[in-house]
Amino acid sequence: MRRTLQLPLTVTLALALSSGAVLAQSAPPAGQGQGTPAPAPPSSDDPAVRLQLPTVTVTALKEPADLQTIPVSVTAVSAETIERAGIRIVSDATLFAPNAYFTDFSARKLSNARFRGIGASPGNPAVTTYVDGVPQINSNTASLDLLDVEQIEFVRGAQSALFGRNALGGLINVTSARPARDRWTGDFSVPFGNHGAWDLRGSASGPVVADKLSVGVALRQAEREGFTVNPLTGNDLDYRSAFSAKGQIHWTPGSEWEARVIVSGERARDGDYALNDLAALRQRPYESARDFEGLTNRDVFGTTIQARRTGESFTLTSTTGFVNWSTSDLTDLDYSPVPLIERRNDEDDLLFTQEVRVASREPAALNIASGASIRWQAGVFLFTQNYEQEAVNSLQPALTQAPLTLEQYSPVADLDDFGLGFFGQGTMTLGQRLDLIAGARVDYENKNATLSTFTVPALPLAPSTSVVAEESFSNVSPQLAVAYRLESDRSIYASLGRGYKAGGFNPSSPAGSEAYDEEHTWHLEGGLKSRWANGRVSANAAVFYIDWNDLQLNVPDPFVPAQFYIANVGGAVSRGFELELNARPLVGVDLFGAFGYTNARFDDGSRSSGVDVGGNELPNTPDYTASAGVQYSAAIRQMASWYARADLAFYGAFKYDDANLEGQEAYSVVNLRGGIRGRLLRGEIWMRNAFDTTYIPVAFAFPGLAPSGFLGENGAPRTFGISVGVGF
Repeated sequence: MRRTLQLPLTVTLALALSSGAVLAQSAPPAGQGQGTPAPAPPSSDDPAVRLQLPTVTVTALKEPADLQTIPVSVTAVSAETIERAGIRIVSDATLFAPNAYFTDFSARKLSNARFRGIGASPGNPAVTTYVDGVPQINSNTASLDLLDVEQIEFVRGAQSALFGRNALGGLINVTSARPARDRWTGDFSVPFGNHGAWDLRGSASGPVVADKLSVGVALRQAEREGFTVNPLTGNDLDYRSAFSAKGQIHWTPGSEWEARVIVSGERARDGDYALNDLAALRQRPYESARDFEGLTNRDVFGTTIQARRTGESFTLTSTTGFVNWSTSDLTDLDYSPVPLIERRNDEDDLLFTQEVRVASREPAALNIASGASIRWQAGVFLFTQNYEQEAVNSLQPALTQAPLTLEQYSPVADLDDFGLGFFGQGTMTLGQRLDLIAGARVDYENKNATLSTFTVPALPLAPSTSVVAEESFSNVSPQLAVAYRLESDRSIYASLGRGYKAGGFNPSSPAGSEAYDEEHTWHLEGGLKSRWANGRVSANAAVFYIDWNDLQLNVPDPFVPAQFYIANVGGAVSRGFELELNARPLVGVDLFGAFGYTNARFDDGSRSSGVDVGGNELPNTPDYTASAGVQYSAAIRQMASWYARADLAFYGAFKYDDANLEGQEAYSVVNLRGGIRGRLLRGEIWMRNAFDTTYIPVAFAFPGLAPSGFLGENGAPRTFGISVGVGF
């Protein structure tokens, strides 16, 4: 049953937004929507220095660079913003990125990013999450607890020239913070909230050998009761419980070498999906009547090994990744009070990746003529992946009118992938103002599949299928860009790139649809990056046009409930623009805003599941996203500081499916947070979805069993709580 922490809303709002008196000395500059953590307070008391926004360093083009100087649309969310805004998973941070949207289910493994209308199935994402340089090729591991994270980057636009197969819509870079090298530091916090939520977090890092070897560890145990109730039993369905950990070793044997080993894992033991008939959810939110209550479990274990040598003229970087994950789901597939269908779904995946890259150093750029120089990078990437799935639908006698339960195995699958890619990029600078950039990547993949479906007992009307197949794919992804610096703090750029996503095999699909073809895009973008008011304001803008063919879309299998497969449905076009603004008008005051507009539609003649979808909107693509926020912080007699923060997110209307039969109207969410931090102790209060907006962010076609023809899940209701912590 649900329990509620009795914290009055009015008290919470008053504490979160209480401004008090502005005291004599301000706190260190607060973080903003974009950027790395704000630097330590400068020794100078010059207000002009303290008002400047920090320089934001990103790795959107693999090598570290100032965000304001590269011809790419990037939103960077700093460690301080992650902490101050209460961001716990990657999708929480999309608040700050225009034209970015996640289709998040209540189950942890189902979290799919979509940028500018481009998205895909979990097994073949179009927007790939990189964690410390290791791609999460299956989105089952794309949404993990954020432990000791330094920065999250949302890179929009085709990035296949450097990153390859699953970056035709963009990518998400998650970077872990390095362990402290000069002294031991630590942090421990205990948040408590409504819905029986509690969250233990702790981390510590420091030197083992001075200036040579440091280590770090972070742990989290979190639980909450469910938001959705089964009225037949009174039980909450979608409760959550997970333990996460991360350990690091950072070794610098000399001035030229650096090495890191990062080991992380998660063990989640969660309740069932919160799915229910779409029409019923709209009438009675957070209810789902069913005769059987299941579970959604996930285990993830990953190891990353990084090594980097910085020479006089070039850098050599190696990144090795191992990711092993498994999931186990058990659910009432008909989501009704009648015993009709139960489903068990077990998946297991082992991914190995290796990248080796060489890049020129900025001081050693190759001078080819007077006023002309070239910077370059080149590398090779290799991966292997083995994926296994066994899913069983148990059809009860009430459905089949047979004396026995019918076990429908769909699928039993084993997929093996091998991929190899070579990439390179060069930047020619002319006269200190003009950059000409050209790059390309060659990819090759070989895929093997063993697929089968059958029933127990065997039935003549449900014949068994068995497929053993092999396919190879190859591709060249070029990219061109030009950037011109109007002044030292303002530049314009234009880029043209080809995005690529490999073809492959569906673990389960209708007969004859086991394989799907490659998908390609051409992505044209132009933009402006600028700083104003002596570095107190940054304003960036971009316009884009995307044309792609053989679009891969997740479509429902008409013969297996809740089963989806990838099909090439035709072409599509997406066009739109983005604006981002950050400002520090006063010491301790930070403002941010972002707006994105996307018009993404299928080309005429596109067909999905045999239906003409030409001219329809692409599913799960809000026609606009907008966000705004403010944070204020100030010191309290040099012994402590306090802060208050408000974040607002707005999402335009969008459709759930390619046929555009159902959709979500525009909605908004407001998050509030505030607290006091001393040298050792701190306390915070927070509230997410402060006005308890009811919305359904994800739904899909479910004909036959759902009365409305769709199943969906409510977004999280209002949650609030308090947190106490210790830091050193």
